Amino acid sequence: MSNDKFYITTEKINEYISYLRDEEHAPATIEKYSRDIRNLKDFLNNSEVTKQTAIEWEYELCQTHKKSSVNAMIVAVNGFFKYFNIKINIKLLKIQKNTFLSKNKILSVNDYERLINTAKSRNDESLALLMQTLGSTGIRVSELKFITVEAMRDRKAEVTNKNKTRIVFITKDLKKLLLAYSKKRGIISGSIFVTKTGKPLDRSNIWRKIKKLSELAKVEKNKLFTHNFRKMFALRFYNKSKDISKLADILGHSNINTTRLYIMESDDKHLKIIESLKLVI
Repeated sequence: MSNDKFYITTEKINEYISYLRDEEHAPATIEKYSRDIRNLKDFLNNSEVTKQTAIEWEYELCQTHKKSSVNAMIVAVNGFFKYFNIKINIKLLKIQKNTFLSKNKILSVNDYERLINTAKSRNDESLALLMQTLGSTGIRVSELKFITVEAMRDRKAEVTNKNKTRIVFITKDLKKLLLAYSKKRGIISGSIFVTKTGKPLDRSNIWRKIKKLSELAKVEKNKLFTHNFRKMFALRFYNKSKDISKLADILGHSNINTTRLYIMESDDKHLKIIESLKLVI
């Protein structure tokens, strides 16, 4: 590290955000990183960044945030430091990893069916088909633009995300539904899930609609995180195939440890296994 003092400025944050955009990070990730770095900037109150002030910021966060949230903010700030070649690396907090999830955070197939049936009962064909597309392919919401008329005809979509391209297969039932829908909407080529003006659907609007629908379908809102349709697909695929490597390829994960996070079962299933051991005599 040079002898020059380093200060976090709006200009430096904007430069880093521009770099993240060039690297094709997801808009939600970029927004979060920007927010986290600005949090440190506000804490410093125009003072110099040092290892000590960074540790003090971490300590303050621990008083008001969960450890997992603190670690997520540290990752954002460490990336910022690395970009500017600042030799400060804040250590992540040690957290014992759970091998299970709370049942009320897992979107079950029953929840999924209720959401779709509720959308159909409200004559919201677009939302019903959109959720079925997410659930039956495992794609991210941001990847819906790759679900095209051409992809339906071929029964496979070429999806590019973070400079990686993978093939997503389409079931014959989904193909039939989406081709009929696109024909009805007058969409003869390109993306199927678009606005009336032909623009891609806004990610935040999609989630707002799904969360509103959850009240009518009696599905708990905390089950509807961004990736929960994707996680439901992953868990169902893994339970059928028991092939985590193949699942990693389908989801587009380069690290199989990421895939493991998608196939965690609920805590009550873990308890049932333990109960079945019958070791209390």
